[in-house]
Amino acid sequence: MAELFNTALYQPIFNALIFLYNVIPGDNIGIAIIVLTVLIKLILFPFSWKSIKSQRALQAIQPKMAELKKKFADQKEKLAAEMMKLYKTEKVSPFSSCLPLLIQLPFLFAVFRVFRDGFRDEALSMLYPFVNNPGHVNSWVYGVDLAQPNLILAILTGAVQFWQAKMMITTKQPKVAGAKDEAMLSAMNKQMVYFMPIFTVIIGMQLPAGLMVYWMTTTLLMVFQQYYIFGKDKHKDEKVEVIDQKPN
Repeated sequence: MAELFNTALYQPIFNALIFLYNVIPGDNIGIAIIVLTVLIKLILFPFSWKSIKSQRALQAIQPKMAELKKKFADQKEKLAAEMMKLYKTEKVSPFSSCLPLLIQLPFLFAVFRVFRDGFRDEALSMLYPFVNNPGHVNSWVYGVDLAQPNLILAILTGAVQFWQAKMMITTKQPKVAGAKDEAMLSAMNKQMVYFMPIFTVIIGMQLPAGLMVYWMTTTLLMVFQQYYIFGKDKHKDEKVEVIDQKPN
């Protein structure tokens, strides 16, 4: 399994990083990391797109789910059947937002290893024959050693993640009276908005700064992607509302 991971993910990503480091003027590993991040994001775009759309779809049916839980509170089997019927009718899967994220995890592990080991000269032995060996990778960019942890980059990454997480919970949802479990879930989601960025900063303080550059760039790209998706959904909702308001 480890050999497969190295061959299929770690080595290609590492070679892509060194190739970009070679071709980008100035031997700037920071810019190479950003470009590599964009390329990886493009490869994983279908999965992240599906994940965001699925999260939005699950949010949209929360009021209907709350109504079912209230209506069939004492009928567990009936509730389960009605929930499955709702998922089928709305064409939503409760696991559809998780699976795309799980697919992206191996890439994150591979990138972590690249930034953990890739700055060492001995790691250059993993290069493909057609990728020029620079002999040494300069990890210093604008006074920051990307091979070492950096507090400022960790804080910036946490701040960007906070921004991205806030976008996912600020969508207005109709309230359903008496839906205590939904209110509890909403409260937990709001707590996670603050917990995850703090967790990111704490972890980021111990990881190579290069990984924080990757993490922050990925999150920023996710923010732009969410803006695009949310903008399209808002425009679609406005069109539906205008059509509904037209006199028959």
